[in-house]
Amino acid sequence: MRTFAMAAIISFLPIKSASAHIVAGSVSSFDAGLVHPISGLDHVTAMIAVGMLAAFKGGRALWLWPLSFVGMMVMGGTLGFAHVHLPFVELGISASVVILGIMVAFSIIPKLSAGAALIGGFAILHGHAHVSELPHSSSGLAFALGFSAATIFLHLVGIGLAKGWKAIARSQTEAAVDFFENLPRERW
Repeated sequence: MRTFAMAAIISFLPIKSASAHIVAGSVSSFDAGLVHPISGLDHVTAMIAVGMLAAFKGGRALWLWPLSFVGMMVMGGTLGFAHVHLPFVELGISASVVILGIMVAFSIIPKLSAGAALIGGFAILHGHAHVSELPHSSSGLAFALGFSAATIFLHLVGIGLAKGWKAIARSQTEAAVDFFENLPRERW
């Protein structure tokens, strides 16, 4: 898993800006909001990493961290819709990919409140980027519902991946233990 995670991190190092952008069609529709987070690898990676970290931590983090991301992403989206400028949004989104990717790769699991704060901070930037690209005349509610639904889906993908990897690792460990326990032992 670490090799896969490190390869993913390295592949995102050349990203200069957030790559999720409005696709052609209605920019204020639920469908456009649904597609928006999935259209950028940086957003996809960060959101899946949040789900994976939540699953690795377990307990309350399993629901608190993804909900913190969605809630703070909506807050960031609200700021973007109100045309409030946030500095370094693109840089912060790139940092979220790298930092969350490193945390997944090296199993760096913070305390519950620290994880929620870190994830929430990154989510503000992701939400701002999602909504700041909307035209001034757009109604953002349907769009926000769409990108929130897509984000929840990506968090669930991350949770599923982490739980699957945990199950595989557990079964491999059990198989190795069984193998060594069943080896013939020489008697002296």
